[in-house]
Amino acid sequence: MSQFIPTGLDAHKPAEITRLIRLSGIAKAEMSLIPLITLSILGGVFISLGALFYTQTTSGFTDLHGGLKLMGGVAFSLGLILCVVGGAELFTGNTMIVMAYVDGRISSRALLRNWAVVLLGNALGCFAMLALVYGAGLYEGAHGARAAAITSGKLSLGPLEAFCRGILCNALVCLAVWLAVSARSAMGMILSIVWPVTAFVAIGLEHSIANLYLIPAGALSGAELTTEGFLRNILPVLAGNILGGAGGVALAYRLAYGRAPLEDAPVAAAPN
Repeated sequence: MSQFIPTGLDAHKPAEITRLIRLSGIAKAEMSLIPLITLSILGGVFISLGALFYTQTTSGFTDLHGGLKLMGGVAFSLGLILCVVGGAELFTGNTMIVMAYVDGRISSRALLRNWAVVLLGNALGCFAMLALVYGAGLYEGAHGARAAAITSGKLSLGPLEAFCRGILCNALVCLAVWLAVSARSAMGMILSIVWPVTAFVAIGLEHSIANLYLIPAGALSGAELTTEGFLRNILPVLAGNILGGAGGVALAYRLAYGRAPLEDAPVAAAPN
C-alpha cells in the first residue's frame, strides 16, 4: 500500500534536509583515505565528462545565443548527476560540510583534511580526463576551437569578476545538491539537479573543478595559457565557491533551521 502524503509533495522538508546534510557531512569527514581519494578522483572525472559534453554541444557556433546556452547547461548537468546519483566526492558540494563543523560535530582538522583530499582527487580526475580526451584526438576541429574560446573567455575575467561568479556558481550548485537530497527517487534527484546547474552554466558563472578541466583543455586546443593566468582564475573562483557554498547555502540554512537533533535520522546518500 502506498504511503499517504497529506501535502501531496513526496519530498523531504527543508528542516529534514538540513539534518540529512549535517549527517552526510559527518560521514564525509570521517571517511577513510582510500575510499575518499577514489571517490574524489571519480568526482573530477564526472565533472570533466559534463564539461566535455558541454563543449561538444556548444561547438561549431560563433555566437552562443540563449537557446544554445540552455542546451549547454543541460549537457553540463551530466557531471553533477553522475556525482550525486552515481556517487562521488566533489569539492564544491563538500563546502557544505561546514554545517556539521559549526555544530561541533567535526573538528577543523577533519574539515580541512576532507577539503584538501577531495580537491586533490578532483584535480587528478580532471587531469586524467584531459589526457584521455587529448589521446582520443578530440581537441581538434570545431570542438578544439570551442575549447580554446572557453579558456580565453575565462582568462579574460578579472579577479573580482571571477570571485563573484564563483560565489554565485556554487550557491546554485549547492542548491542543486540540497534539492537532490529532498528527493525520494533517482528521477527526482536528476530533475532537482538539472535546473540550478543549467542556470549557472547559461549565466556564465565559474566552477573551480570544471575549470581544472576546461582551462587546460583550451590550452591543449591552442589557447594561450600561463601559470599566472591560470592561478588568476582558479584561486578567486575557488575562494568564491567556498563562500557561496559554505556561507550562501549551508550556513544560511543552519541559521534558518538551527541545530536539529541527529538521533534516529537515517544517513542520506552522500551529497556532493
